[in-house]
Amino acid sequence: MKAIISRYNRRMAMICLSFIICHLSFSEAQAAGKYDNPDTIVVARDGTGEFRTVDEAIEVCRAFMDYHKVIYIKKGTYKEKLIVPSWLQNIELCGEDAEQTIITYDDHANIKVLLGTAEPRLQAMGTFRTYTLKIEGNYITLKNLTIENNSARLGQAVSLHTEGDRIQVINCRIIGHQDTIYTGVAGTRLWFKGCYICGTTDFIFGPSIAWFEDCTIESLINSYVTAASTPKDQPYGYVFNNCRLIAAEGVDKVYLGRPWRDYGYTLFMNCDLGRHICPEGWHHWEKQREQTARYLEYNNRGEGAQPQQRVSWSRQLTKKEAATITPEKVFTLQDSWLPDSF
Repeated sequence: MKAIISRYNRRMAMICLSFIICHLSFSEAQAAGKYDNPDTIVVARDGTGEFRTVDEAIEVCRAFMDYHKVIYIKKGTYKEKLIVPSWLQNIELCGEDAEQTIITYDDHANIKVLLGTAEPRLQAMGTFRTYTLKIEGNYITLKNLTIENNSARLGQAVSLHTEGDRIQVINCRIIGHQDTIYTGVAGTRLWFKGCYICGTTDFIFGPSIAWFEDCTIESLINSYVTAASTPKDQPYGYVFNNCRLIAAEGVDKVYLGRPWRDYGYTLFMNCDLGRHICPEGWHHWEKQREQTARYLEYNNRGEGAQPQQRVSWSRQLTKKEAATITPEKVFTLQDSWLPDSF
């Protein structure tokens, strides 16, 4: 009987020991994931934050977070080529100061790089690899930042490339030359509020649904502001509301847009259009696109607002029609969404 009790006690002791080991392992795993919480991560080039680069802070974020996490970036210039990957969501990249918190890189489309797998060879990088910041994840917010591509003007050079849905860009400066902002995936929704955006040619382009509210848009040369490639079955593309279009010195002939694909959709309403906007307003890119492009205006002002001289294939909305163009309407697809700052 004593032998049986002894074996039982040894067995219970082993079970207890196993439980303790498992508990300690679990505790260690929890401690290792100290960034798995909604706290703010601080990035500082001078070493006063938890990380010195933005990329390091992005890397420690937990996949598919269901809480809001802030990466706070102190003033400084961060030369980084960044991706917010598709498995990250609910992240806010927040700068200390929009003009003094700068994320910058300098790739352009004609840089030669090794491409290919079976037989890698040197070839031009191409437009879509040139980004400074690429956002693949959903529910990502940028606030109080400068996102810049400061490459030489030797080809297309993207500053901000988006592929995720429900992206908010608030009080940011997006700086580049050709192809500054690429909104890269049809059906995704973006909100730009109080931003400064500059570029040369087609510097806001792509198939997404994007609303620009209270933004300043500066053209650096005579060229085109937008190049929407809105799909035929997508009811909205680019909407600019209460924006101000300005130009660098000597710039005097800029088109509001040209359609990158047949059914490009762009609307300017309640905007202040500078004298650099040419009277015809829009360019067809290819003649047949006059039949399909959706180019609209309403209630614009300034020397560049000349509705009576616009191309015949663009359209001025009526007051009743314009009243239906709201973020609630534009951002409702399969589901509804309103940006936090609306």
